[in-house]
Amino acid sequence: MNPAEPEHQHPDWDEVAASTGFQHLLALKRSFIVPAFLFFFAYYFGFLLLTAYAPTLISLRAAGVVTLGYMLALSQFVVGWTIAWLYLKTAKRFDELSLDLLAKREKT
Repeated sequence: MNPAEPEHQHPDWDEVAASTGFQHLLALKRSFIVPAFLFFFAYYFGFLLLTAYAPTLISLRAAGVVTLGYMLALSQFVVGWTIAWLYLKTAKRFDELSLDLLAKREKT
């Protein structure tokens, strides 16, 4: 380290974590992530429970030779990709808030 160069200031991460802006960001993230996780968890395990305990329901023909079970199984991909797409849209807002927090942090 060159003594002529100023030492880089590291942020106080405890102070950052305690800030209202950071707490707001975490609350926003939590308000999307937790419901999305719970929905997909229930959707996925609901399908598994139907498969295990309601085989006659899951084997009903939905369209031609395609059963309700196949349609539900394939819908897992659609639901997963939809949640990922929604998160990408929502994450733009998270990124904006993070950049705002960093900009405010650098001013002080």
